[in-house]
Formats: sequence, C-alpha cells, structure tokens
Amino acid sequence: MDDEQSLQTLLAYPLRQEGYEVVAALDGRQALDRLRETTFDLIVLDLMLPKVDGFEVCRQVRARSSVPIIMLTARAEETDKVLGLELGADDYITKPFSVREFRSRVKAVMRRAALSRAEDPGEEPLVDGDLRIDFEKRQVTCSGEPVRLTYVEFEILAALARNPGRVYNRMVLLERVWGDASYRDPRTVDVHIRHLREKLEKNPRYPELMITVRGVGYRFRDR
Repeated sequence: MDDEQSLQTLLAYPLRQEGYEVVAALDGRQALDRLRETTFDLIVLDLMLPKVDGFEVCRQVRARSSVPIIMLTARAEETDKVLGLELGADDYITKPFSVREFRSRVKAVMRRAALSRAEDPGEEPLVDGDLRIDFEKRQVTCSGEPVRLTYVEFEILAALARNPGRVYNRMVLLERVWGDASYRDPRTVDVHIRHLREKLEKNPRYPELMITVRGVGYRFRDR
C-alpha cells in the first residue's frame, strides 16, 4: 500500500513474478476498506499515506489481526521506526531501497510464516508460572488473560522460551525470526523485547522472564 503509483508498480512486479497476488491501495482509508473485505498473508505499508497515515492503519490492523506487516518509510528518524515497531509492524525498510532488498525482506517474512504453520503440531504448550504459551495455536495467556502479540513478538518469545537459560545475541534472534539478518538494524530486537516486557512482565523495569545479558543479548529465565 503506497501513495506513489510508480513505486507500487515497481514493487508489485517482482512479487507477481514470484507468484504472489498483489492488492494495491492508494490511501489509508482505502487500505482499511480492503483489509475489511478480505484476509492477507502480508501487508506492505507506507507511513506517509493520505487520509489515514500508516501509523493509524498499522494500529487498527493490529487491533484485530497478527498478519505480518512490513513498513516503508522515507524518514530516517529512529523515533518513527520505533513507533512503527511498537504499533506492531514486524519489519521496516527505509527509502530509498533496492528491489533486491525488498524481495529479500518479503521472502524472509513469508518463509518464517510458512515455517510457523509447519511446526510440529504435537508440541505441548509451555507453562511457566502465570505465563502459558500455546505454540500450535500461537496463543499466549498471562494470569489467565489472553495477551495479543504481533507475529515477531511471538516468534522472539517462542525462540527464547523453548530454550530457557540459553543466551541469544541480537543477530541470532534476527536470523531465527526473519530468516536472515541482512539489511536489519540489530536494535530492532530491543524494541520488540521492550514491547514483550510491557505485555508480560509484572514490572517491565525489572524483568523476571526475559533477562538482559549485558553486552551479549537476552535469555529466558531458567525453569
């Protein structure tokens, strides 16, 4: 979804070559209408949309869906990237970017989504104190209450929780979640960890579940 038709055409072509069906929208209001009409496997969302901007579209999508979102932005400011991630975007690309980079990001997100669907359906839910993770249904509850996680938040939590005590550095988590670490800022992981702590920790300032190993990365507490 982008307000520049030339960019839409440029990005749609390689996707159609890969066999994807592409549905375009020229503004945020039209995008939300399209999203109400059907379901999608991936959303490519520009920040600077007319009528309803990309931040608001992302917020509304995340209120009802965990579909992966790649955000496009012409802004280099860190605050815009962080806000997009905190609203639920799974990845972002800063303009200008190459078609090769774009294709790589899309393939990585789609590959991870396919792997998630193909994971062992017999895997038992994980229970740790008040936290329960159902890997098969991709559902998380805390103190009996459902917790809505984005696609990437769930993937990071699952990677850490499946191996309690093991320390993961940022680059390894990028590889586990996106399939590769190319073109990505490792600090992206920090944003998602912070968001997870806000949703799951009793006191996010003093986390008990997802522990920072200073100078290395993160680990899930030992069970």
